[in-house]
Amino acid sequence: MRLAFTLVAPDFDALQDALPAALEAVAQAGRPSEGLEVLGDGAADLFVEGADLATLRATASRALERASVDFCVQPAAARLKRLLVADMDSTIIGCECLDEIADFAGLKAEVAAVTARAMAGEIPFEAALRQRVALLAGLDVASLQRTYDERVRLNPGARTLVRTMSALGARCVLVSGGFEFFTRRVAEAAGFAGHRGNRLIDDGAHLTGAVAEPILGADAKLSALREEAAALGVSVADTLAVGDGANDLAMIEAAGLGVAYRAKPIVAAGADARVDTADLTALLYFQGVGQDAFVR
Repeated sequence: MRLAFTLVAPDFDALQDALPAALEAVAQAGRPSEGLEVLGDGAADLFVEGADLATLRATASRALERASVDFCVQPAAARLKRLLVADMDSTIIGCECLDEIADFAGLKAEVAAVTARAMAGEIPFEAALRQRVALLAGLDVASLQRTYDERVRLNPGARTLVRTMSALGARCVLVSGGFEFFTRRVAEAAGFAGHRGNRLIDDGAHLTGAVAEPILGADAKLSALREEAAALGVSVADTLAVGDGANDLAMIEAAGLGVAYRAKPIVAAGADARVDTADLTALLYFQGVGQDAFVR
């Protein structure tokens, strides 16, 4: 099997620093590299013939453990994906919307503690969501728009990722365990073609403390990946999924390329690749898309 071993560093100097360790990983896997193909500032591909995928991933992980570089090892064929399914909170945007809403009720610390446990997989997502939303009963619905205006920002590279994949013919969908109020606005800002999320219930003026059922959790995210792929007429092998929390793990494991972004340990362990130092344009480099093709 021909493998693509992609390195993404903050800059070219960091890439050069990591390259000897990457080449050593290739040597440990027992197959020579064909050479380096530069994709952009700090990003490059190594192509390896005949290596075992699991072996090269393991040796690369050990060799690059202390390097300021993200990497992805995958089959070189069909790297460019036809469908992107992305989590929203702490992935496409830099915050957890529910925690920020709770801040306006003076409950951020309490809600954030439950969020952290749910994202780490320590408690079931659905029960945790109901528990957190119940604490918001009576909060003015205007707090939602204020949260969006004051707290929600796209993560670096998010808009470039979505618009570049769209320009290359992929469908991009935002699928969140958060709320439609935010997914609709974030999808528009980043350029997603579609979005899915949960719905907060209000009485027209205040939140009731309830969320509409059924709750969009891990199973629903996986279903969304499969449904969107089927609607496009592509296999899940042609999909890319990215997220950070335990409720993203099922879709990340099922996707053709599953990426953990600044993720909890349980998610990072189950993903094909991790992005811990670079921005979200790393997902473009992982697909072999060079910087000159980015839609800024």
